[in-house]
Amino acid sequence: MSHKDVGGRRLKLQVALGRTLRVLPLLWQGAVGALLLCAVLWLAPVVWAPSGGLVWLWGLLVAVSTVVAVGALARLSISDTLSEARALGLGPIGLQAKLPEARLVGAALLCLLFLAMILSILGLVVLAIFGMAELNVQAIQARNWAGVGEPWKLGVLAILAIGAVAIPLLLTVRLSLFVPATLGRRQMVSLNSMGIAYGSFWPILGGLILTALPKILLLILIGTGLLSGVVAQIVWVVGLVGLQLPLTLGFLGAAYRQLEYWSPDEPR
Repeated sequence: MSHKDVGGRRLKLQVALGRTLRVLPLLWQGAVGALLLCAVLWLAPVVWAPSGGLVWLWGLLVAVSTVVAVGALARLSISDTLSEARALGLGPIGLQAKLPEARLVGAALLCLLFLAMILSILGLVVLAIFGMAELNVQAIQARNWAGVGEPWKLGVLAILAIGAVAIPLLLTVRLSLFVPATLGRRQMVSLNSMGIAYGSFWPILGGLILTALPKILLLILIGTGLLSGVVAQIVWVVGLVGLQLPLTLGFLGAAYRQLEYWSPDEPR
């Protein structure tokens, strides 16, 4: 696909979700070792509570195993077969720590830095405008909302607050394809991933919400007390690592395959 097609691309959500479900067995098969290692390390504190310097060692091992699992799932999510994923550097049973994993970490840090800068600017703007609004602090403390300020001021501030939430959400969704893009383009992709997701904010957001249903269900079960204690910890980790992570990466990979407009064989 050439660069001139960028403006006309739109994610077909149903197609992406269908591929997500079809590719799950491939993801589990190809990344079984990485997923098991990640789950075991996350669950280690259940049977052994690290202390002192061992906490840092455990945290480092968890972070590395998570990056390895994400790298394996990302390779598989943009491939049709195990052989294709191995051509992208997939290791035996998903265990690999190569240059693409370092690129993933670098891209993630750049995305987080960008979002942190945006959040800082938005926070300062919101605080400044709220300060100039001269709201009645005593009314707020007394929860006398009718006396907080003039209705038009409250309306403007409400719109501002919605915008302060919507902008980071928009940017986060548009940056969400950086993982499969980094593996697919064989180079570190951070802010450039927004160009890949251009015009497909709502389908991507909808897909991320739908594929997050297992996590939402687990949160409900834990929040209502139906799951608690050690059982809740085990089910939470197994659910996130064994199902939620493959679902999310599978969907992002499917979306990337639809929306990508450049390949490593084309000149940039």
